[in-house]
Amino acid sequence: MSHITGRPNILWITLEDTSPRMGCYGDALSRTPNIDKLAGEGMLYRNAFATAGVCAPSRSSVITGMYPTSIGTHHMRTEHTNPYTPELPSHYFAVPPAHVKTIPEMMRANGYYCTNNWKTDYQFAAPLTAWDENGKEAHWRNRESGQPFFAVFNYDHTHESGMWPAEYKRRFHPNYEEPPLVTDPDQVKLPPYLPNTQKSRLALARHYDNLARADEFVGRILQQLDEDDLSGNTLVILWSDHGEGLPRAKRWTYDSGICVPLIVRYPGKVEEGQVSEQMVSMIDLGPTVLTLAGIPVPRHIQGQPFMGQHAEPRDYVFATRDRYDEAYDKVRAVRDKRFKYIRNDYPQLPYLQWIPFSHLHPIWQELWRLKLAGELADDQHVLMQNGRPPEELYDCMNDPYELRNLADDPSFREDLLRLRKALGDWCGKYDTWGDIPEEQMVARMWPNGVQPQTANPLFIPINSRLPGEDAVNTGTFDKPTAIMLHSATQGASINYTTDEDLNPRWKLYTGPIELTEGKTVIRAKAVRIGYKDSEEATSSFVVE
Repeated sequence: MSHITGRPNILWITLEDTSPRMGCYGDALSRTPNIDKLAGEGMLYRNAFATAGVCAPSRSSVITGMYPTSIGTHHMRTEHTNPYTPELPSHYFAVPPAHVKTIPEMMRANGYYCTNNWKTDYQFAAPLTAWDENGKEAHWRNRESGQPFFAVFNYDHTHESGMWPAEYKRRFHPNYEEPPLVTDPDQVKLPPYLPNTQKSRLALARHYDNLARADEFVGRILQQLDEDDLSGNTLVILWSDHGEGLPRAKRWTYDSGICVPLIVRYPGKVEEGQVSEQMVSMIDLGPTVLTLAGIPVPRHIQGQPFMGQHAEPRDYVFATRDRYDEAYDKVRAVRDKRFKYIRNDYPQLPYLQWIPFSHLHPIWQELWRLKLAGELADDQHVLMQNGRPPEELYDCMNDPYELRNLADDPSFREDLLRLRKALGDWCGKYDTWGDIPEEQMVARMWPNGVQPQTANPLFIPINSRLPGEDAVNTGTFDKPTAIMLHSATQGASINYTTDEDLNPRWKLYTGPIELTEGKTVIRAKAVRIGYKDSEEATSSFVVE
């Protein structure tokens, strides 16, 4: 494999709801030869963590480089409603501060061809300016010759619902047919806080099968790189948005919910077969690829590069839990290489809350069956407690399942105080929306319950006779002329095209458009994250 020189191509392969349950991470039951091979060709990170244990808040931090609590994306499923809970302030998309942009938009502005195939789930609609292509056909192969690319491929069949029995899956996919089970349920190992029953083992066995299919997906994408002779000039990063969809994993700030696989192959830059204990937060992905692509990182970005000459070592990673679907909560957590500190701001709440989607999981059903029968044993009670301690402290090195709370142990008082302060400092800086009632936040983002709309683009011609004072929609010029685009909405970006196709390829506006001789039709849309796109504006200009 040749070495990367100049600006690298960048490929993200994203797995959904996936913990490091792979051969390269020491899981002998997994069938992940392609992922294991990728790890052998690069760097495997053991201490990589999501900013939240659930999809949209986590993905919003990855795509913006900003903590969810700082931009109002910390609640989950804000665009969905439930007829039983009409009081919730849904339906809305989060509206981050005006200066917040997506990482791919920054890449596009610097010449990269950016594609997403195909999941977004950012707590706001993917802005038109984020991607050159966004959909199931999006691919680096559609770029201009020689153009560097930033391509994202998402695999979603590792989602928690993949552990459900077929009759539940058919509620959402009526034609679903369950493939034959390959993993032996009697060989899977459940965490000690979950019931070790046949129904539980069967659910986890399904997940192992789905991970094997994910590995095949990874193999196909990497094969396409090889076919295009691009492997030697492409930085590949494989990661997951959060931990696996088991009870006390997904949606929680325990390691089972936020510790994720992270594998980086960087030919000629990262030595093969390396293992890193470095602390990495998934919020760091964006600034890392920006720096490796030679793009300056805006100072408002809250993540930090974890590799390259601008790498910044981390002492801590942080994670949150807020309203997820129907249920309000507020949990904040900080972790270093050894200890995890969790602060429960609603200690009166039971661990089990009414999140109907999660209740379809077979293992949740087993927990309740055994609870009501009085048959839960030992650590299986941990999720069924009524009430929580205000603070939790775990020695993750010696207690990887986080079952022995050391918050009241005098031997660990110094670590408790240190982590409590670190979390308090972080909250003071980044927990902007955490203490603000969601209704008030939504009222500020969507005044009077109405989604704001980006102002329509204006077209301003500039040449030796026109200094650029007036906006027009048509004109004929006999001199070299450029067209400036402008939107009055604070923080707006603009996409434009000179194609007249029904589904044109949009370009990101980064500076005045120089007209060529003849007629040019320009179509433009102004975009701000969380706002409705502007109406499409069209202009027609002629240079004689």
